[in-house]
Amino acid sequence: MDNYLPKFKLKTGDLFPGFALANQHGKTVQLQDIVSKWLVIFFYPKDNTPTCTKEACNLRDHYAQLLSHDVHLLGMSSDTVKSHQKFIDKFQLPYDLLVDENNNLAKTLGVYSKKKFMGIVFQGIHRSTFILNSEKKIHEIIYPVVSAKHQEQILESIS
Repeated sequence: MDNYLPKFKLKTGDLFPGFALANQHGKTVQLQDIVSKWLVIFFYPKDNTPTCTKEACNLRDHYAQLLSHDVHLLGMSSDTVKSHQKFIDKFQLPYDLLVDENNNLAKTLGVYSKKKFMGIVFQGIHRSTFILNSEKKIHEIIYPVVSAKHQEQILESIS
């Protein structure tokens, strides 16, 4: 079963790799431009799928609580700008979703790899979250993510 787990290439204390990726409006978001005590980047497989929607809405429902802890929240998948915008509009998500085209950042981090679901083996995103401190160093990697209680996992890490 270990063959189907993410192979994280970074660890706690490592500097997160820089990125410049498009958000749901097609505007470039750069890691270096984000200023906050905590930056939470959650990787998810696909817009508008049941578990991804549950996770996104959990974070939406607790967004004010996360903001009160100076958390900047970013979702990330390989979906298109248009797909992200529709997902945000449909569920009134108050945070940016970034396009990780061809899963390049996910591959760099080791969260895109072999998975097994219902007996089928395929390459895909492992639902995982990176919590970065103000210096953009990894404070914690959350895996596995509990979609319905993801905000609790994040708050437990930063409290």
